[in-house]
Amino acid sequence: MSRFDSRFAERPGFARMFRPDALTLGVFFPLESYDGPVARMDVVEQTERAVQAERAGFAALWVRDIPLLDPAFGDAGQMYDPWVWLAHTAARTSRVALATGSTVLPLRNPIDTAKSAASLDRLSGRRLVLGAATGDRGVEFPAYGLDRDDSGELFRTAVSTLRRLWAEDFPAVDSRHGALRDAGVLPKPDGGAVPVLVTGHSRQSVPWIAEHADGWLMYPRPLIQQRRTTALWQKAVHEAGEPRKPFAQSLYLDLVERPDARPSAIHLGYRTGRRYLRTHLEGLREAGVHHVVLNLKYGRRPAAEVLQELAEHVLPHFPAHEAATPAASAA
Repeated sequence: MSRFDSRFAERPGFARMFRPDALTLGVFFPLESYDGPVARMDVVEQTERAVQAERAGFAALWVRDIPLLDPAFGDAGQMYDPWVWLAHTAARTSRVALATGSTVLPLRNPIDTAKSAASLDRLSGRRLVLGAATGDRGVEFPAYGLDRDDSGELFRTAVSTLRRLWAEDFPAVDSRHGALRDAGVLPKPDGGAVPVLVTGHSRQSVPWIAEHADGWLMYPRPLIQQRRTTALWQKAVHEAGEPRKPFAQSLYLDLVERPDARPSAIHLGYRTGRRYLRTHLEGLREAGVHHVVLNLKYGRRPAAEVLQELAEHVLPHFPAHEAATPAASAA
């Protein structure tokens, strides 16, 4: 069966989310709707919803990396540290992919990111997919003693450094964070790599992303525009001489009770019934989108109810995949 990069075909997280010519669904924490910037994030409730999502057949559970509450931005995400929260989630699930959407690489020493990511990946059974970004909140960079204008360069350096720290025992690394000599980072991820999805443009060119990322995580756009974006992506990957790589996007969703309700626009998504949602997802699949991560923040129904309706009427048309077995991948 056709798959993406063979390096990740046996990784349960990446393989569960991505397969050529297919689309899967994920969901962002908090698994609840809420007004204002801060969710309730009741730990017991969120854990129950995470288990429900895995049993329902969602391919991935996603967290955001928001170190500071910026009132001007208006959303604190899942509130808890993403690595701690994903570890908590990993301990209570077994199959669903665990994804960051997205880790803000320029704000942190790549050594720390490499160690946290590899630790979570190994402890979860290779379920991590690392979405990476430059960061979009102006208050963060001064708080970390950084200039936001340098974020593009810091991002490129971080991606390169992460690759080396995961793959090499004692890499010689020089960066703004310091000089690494005669030391290495443990643990190493199995296979010496964790799949990295670049978010948006992250102040990089599309050819750079096509060469250095393992996939592209983009924002929602009208279908005709997203079709152009996926075509641009496929062309850039081909011209870079790289194997096929997946394309993913986010989508805010307020799923209303009436199945045939027509769509109306909300921030970065739709208020609609399940029938239009399925049609829209089918259009995205035909356009070359391989994974859609839903955000329930602006919903008006209980998350448990929405997840159940999606499980019964939408997810069967966009099932999660299974990882290749070693024998199958070698065939």
